[in-house]
Amino acid sequence: MPVNKVEICGVNTSKLPVLTDKQQRELLAKIKKGDEKAREEFIGANLKLVLSVIQKFTHRGEQADDLFQVGCIGLIKSIDNFNTELNVKFSTYAVPMIIGEIRRYLRDNNTIRVSRSLRDTAYKALKVKEQLTAQKNSEPTISEIAKEMEMDKEEVVMAIEAIQEPVSLFETVYQDGGDAILVMDQVKDEKNSDSSWIKKISLKEAVSKLNEREKQIVNMRFFQGRTQMEVANEIGISQAQVSRLEKNALNSMRKYV
Repeated sequence: MPVNKVEICGVNTSKLPVLTDKQQRELLAKIKKGDEKAREEFIGANLKLVLSVIQKFTHRGEQADDLFQVGCIGLIKSIDNFNTELNVKFSTYAVPMIIGEIRRYLRDNNTIRVSRSLRDTAYKALKVKEQLTAQKNSEPTISEIAKEMEMDKEEVVMAIEAIQEPVSLFETVYQDGGDAILVMDQVKDEKNSDSSWIKKISLKEAVSKLNEREKQIVNMRFFQGRTQMEVANEIGISQAQVSRLEKNALNSMRKYV
């Protein structure tokens, strides 16, 4: 998803204005009085905020233009609902609103289809959760939510889980200047064994071309189903080094497959 391109949805992002806090407060005051020109100016000045938010969703495979438009809806909702009397920066209030709008879009357009009735139950449960949280000043249990909705706990759990966003195996969970550690690097697979893995993919010769350290990592990761953290702890190196050596080994093996 090319979110770094200069033009997105017909907007030249390199020329977007940036307002000072004082300028934002002045425009917000005018907006509350119904000044449409000030509203348009404020929206344009905060498009970079939308652009920064959609970069969090680069792994979703969605078009940047589509996410940008959805993010702009969240931005407009933020402007319409922002309380200027509270001592809160607009961006602090707007970012969760924009993220929420994008998540709703991704949920509703997910390739994993969820029935309308299940979605309605889930959204009702989330609304009830918000209401109970406000009443009790603490997060309610599933049992409390189910009781309020007069439904079985299992139905509520199933509905909420059905609308959860799937996590990509290629989503970055940690990066410290070097190679990124992905979700797939943290997955442990106990079904694969030495014989079945080699038999199915015919990599015996490729494995033999690796040095001893690479063989050890490949064996522990793919034959034994160990996580990178487990491998790192056992052989006494960092997880980032395991990740790098693992990738190098796989690249070398591809030459012989």
